[in-house]
Amino acid sequence: MKMRSQRCLEMEQPIHAKLAKSAANPATARVGGVRSERRLASSMESPNLEFEYGDTDALTAELSELYSYTEEPEFAQNRDYFEEDFRSHARGRRWIELTAEEHRAYVMRLLDALEVTDRDKRLKVARAILYLAQGVFDECDTEADVLRWSRSNVFLLHDMGIFTALLELLSMEIDNNQACSSAVRKPAISLADSTELRVLLSIMYLMVETIRVQAEDDRPEWAATREAFKSELGSPLYNGEPFALLLFTMVTKFCSMNAPHFPMKKVLLLLWKTILFTLGGFQELQEMKVRGRQRLGLPPLPEDSIKVVRAMRAASPPASAMELIEQQQQQKRGRRSRRPLVKQDSLDTYNERDPFKNDDARDEEEDPEDTDSGIEGEVDPLDRDVIIQPPPPPPPLRPPAERVNFPKGLPWAPKVREKDIEHFLETSRNKFIGFTLGNDIETLVGLPRPIHESVKTLKQHKYVSIAEVQMKREEELQQCPLTLGEEEVEETPAETLYLGMLPNLSQYVIALLKLLLAAAPTSKAKTDSINILADVLPEEMPITVLQSMKLGIDVNRHKEIIVKAISALLLLLLKHFKLNHIYQFEIVSQHLVFANCIPLILKFFNQNIMSYISAKNSICVLDFPHCVVHEMPELTAESLEAGDNNQFCWRNLFSCINLLRILNKLTKWKHSRTMMLVVFKSAPILKRALKVKQAMMQLYVLKLLKIQTKYLGRQWRKSNMKTMSAIYQKVRHRLNDDWAYGNDIDARPWDFQAEECALRESIEKFNSRRYDKGRNGDFAPVDNCLQSVLGQRVDLPEDFHYSYEMWLEREVFSQPIQWEGLLQNP
Repeated sequence: MKMRSQRCLEMEQPIHAKLAKSAANPATARVGGVRSERRLASSMESPNLEFEYGDTDALTAELSELYSYTEEPEFAQNRDYFEEDFRSHARGRRWIELTAEEHRAYVMRLLDALEVTDRDKRLKVARAILYLAQGVFDECDTEADVLRWSRSNVFLLHDMGIFTALLELLSMEIDNNQACSSAVRKPAISLADSTELRVLLSIMYLMVETIRVQAEDDRPEWAATREAFKSELGSPLYNGEPFALLLFTMVTKFCSMNAPHFPMKKVLLLLWKTILFTLGGFQELQEMKVRGRQRLGLPPLPEDSIKVVRAMRAASPPASAMELIEQQQQQKRGRRSRRPLVKQDSLDTYNERDPFKNDDARDEEEDPEDTDSGIEGEVDPLDRDVIIQPPPPPPPLRPPAERVNFPKGLPWAPKVREKDIEHFLETSRNKFIGFTLGNDIETLVGLPRPIHESVKTLKQHKYVSIAEVQMKREEELQQCPLTLGEEEVEETPAETLYLGMLPNLSQYVIALLKLLLAAAPTSKAKTDSINILADVLPEEMPITVLQSMKLGIDVNRHKEIIVKAISALLLLLLKHFKLNHIYQFEIVSQHLVFANCIPLILKFFNQNIMSYISAKNSICVLDFPHCVVHEMPELTAESLEAGDNNQFCWRNLFSCINLLRILNKLTKWKHSRTMMLVVFKSAPILKRALKVKQAMMQLYVLKLLKIQTKYLGRQWRKSNMKTMSAIYQKVRHRLNDDWAYGNDIDARPWDFQAEECALRESIEKFNSRRYDKGRNGDFAPVDNCLQSVLGQRVDLPEDFHYSYEMWLEREVFSQPIQWEGLLQNP
């Protein structure tokens, strides 16, 4: 506290000195005040980010992120190996000049050549196939031509069965113990250790991503190919499990240090796109949710959440402490000539304008409530200014025609759970009648008229989620297994994936979080941490400053792409499992919480988030397909430092929103996890994230602040009124939620272990009933007839009759049998 007070005094001393000088010279004071106001306005106004959230970025961006800048020389290698083999087949013609039949014949030839035993020859053929998937760029003049030929070639490769052949080669490389053991012994791993894996994964990623994305000029037969490939990837066709599980196995093998040479960025990108393709993106999720509610007979959703979020506008970020001190000085200087701070007009017009509008300079000056001083129990200096103002004069009466219109309304329809109505009625009955009626929400006898109106309003906004129906159904199945019979489980892609992931689910979750921790910008390098740079570091380390700068940009970009892939992958898994069955979502959530996902995400945001979002870790001239079509300009240190001209980095903003959404999903309706946010002091970290002027990101930050507001204390709420107003304006309301007041917070004890154990018990009962049918024999029929039991045919091994007499002697005749033991009570 002494250090903090000392810093405050050091900050205030130069300000008082300036005030003394300006008092001696009024002209200087006016000029200085104008400059300070301009500086304050510019510092408080960060630009709105024109960012549109979606499943992925543009196709060219997603393709370019597959390759690191260190891999750039390999584009020429792929072309050379292709032309070396193609020259003998085409006799002087180019690929784009051949007919469709000649294309198929050549791909069939490459497919046969993939089966040779020579490893080097296989690699050359694989590079030739990769060159085809990359769009035979040496024969194209523009980037559009490259993408068009890449699309055509990828569909051709799929039709010819290349993906299945690549999958066999990938399985061989994963099981290559010699390569794994040599990589473990190496002190430093580079690109050269993962050449075969990188080539195979690149081809498979290009096939998955290209076929997944629909284009306007697609051929009619490609739609059927897309659906067939989608069902093929999601079905247990590869060794009895979906393709995604093979990639999950690669992730766990890498994180256990058994295969440090695996190119993890490519694995994670392919895994994310495979899950996205087979399960569906956010738009498909919304459609599946609508169909699921119709199937269960539930009322339709009150609004389309995707459209509501896209229509939102960003709010102005809260002011920092320095900005507020400077603003305070301006108020003191100009107080004599200014009009009173609070006018009735401003209160009347508050309803018709947006209080968070950027260009409303007067509102920014008059309402600087959001401080982050961190000093508890002290009244904000700006609040003191407001208190000492003279009372405003009464406003003149206006005719009714000039009355100000009320706002159009809040963006979200309010929701009420049935549990909330039950709680409200239970409290009301205890107060007015003196006894309760359990879960009865219909009987209102003895309650006063206002309570009747309240219940009517609550029922109008009652919302029953799919999760609540699933939990109720599961409870019935647990209580009456014989009466209700077997549950019919729909074989959806999400169900197939969950069934495959279930035995090793905790390993998969821990491995993903390990990679996320290693790639986070706030993580410090440790000797025992996993090395995620195996597929970005060259064999020869840079020797010039320019090469070092280029590699530094490449490493930062590499980490950002890993964070992007993991955040999107985890969010997709949580959303799809929650829609498929709530307890599938809960077990993944619990594994994430037990693996410290909540503090990890908070650690990620405990940085200068504006710098992270506006980071320029990309070199546009080296991005694919630009680098293979255009001539390479000479790179200089100045051009690398300048970066691109984009206002923000799409992938970093996408990652931040995904991580916030994951944090929301983990903590929603979980009191113990909400208290973890409070204990880890997440409020100042999240409040700093509000400086990013993007509506969707601000919405999820405000949601996280809302659920813990009641536990942060009255002083925090008092000094963060602008944040509270933003929560009211942007976050959905629960009609009887006292989030802003903190009433009865002592009535809820925080027992993390008890809540999580109760949840875990429900999850295990669900998994046991639904998936462990062989082990759970309590309700299996038993054959009690001696004749039929003895008459059953038992399959014995072939060599049993050779040793039958020895077995009889050892197991029957030589064992004493105590027959009287049968007569005794057990």
